Amino acid sequence: MTLRVVLADDQAVVREGLVTLLGLLPGIEVVGAAADGLAALELVAEHRPDVVLVDLRMPRCDGVETTERIRAGHPGTEVVVLTTYADDDSLLAALRAGARGFLTKDADAESIARALRSAAAGQSTVDGELQRRLVEAAARSTPARVQEVDGLTAREVEVLRLIAAGLSNTEIARTLVVSEATVKTHVNHLFAKAGLRDRAQAVAFAYRTGIAG
Repeated sequence: MTLRVVLADDQAVVREGLVTLLGLLPGIEVVGAAADGLAALELVAEHRPDVVLVDLRMPRCDGVETTERIRAGHPGTEVVVLTTYADDDSLLAALRAGARGFLTKDADAESIARALRSAAAGQSTVDGELQRRLVEAAARSTPARVQEVDGLTAREVEVLRLIAAGLSNTEIARTLVVSEATVKTHVNHLFAKAGLRDRAQAVAFAYRTGIAG
């Protein structure tokens, strides 16, 4: 199945380069390119793409607002954010707005393709360095109210803490000496209780609430 993509970046050289790069990737079709967030929203409404690759810093409507409006108005379209290290303060806001993946602008073609396909499949992809910065941003944010985590069991809190430490379900199962199916059940329960969509949001939530860190 061909993955239909809209991209948005206010820098013409970056935008044109991405169009060329994505056009060379098998199974990916760029159906529109925008120079700002408002134009991106129009393209999303017109083409209903699978994924939008969006820059955080854009005129008229920045990447965070664009992400929020896409997720609210077009829940079938996922968002992958492109950023530079200068955009740290917006990373957590983009995550909360519903971004599914995060990439730096120097990401190679393979990384971009993997992030787009993962997002379309409902999975998150976060560049290793950006994950660290997301965690730091979450740690700096205002702690959540205690009642936000009151509904989690002690075991669910433990699983969440291990997720924040970067462990996979298999590694968590080994650590807690339980089956992987049991870990998956705990993960599903804590995600539902905390309103989390993926592991990237779980990491941010763990640090914001003080469960991790």
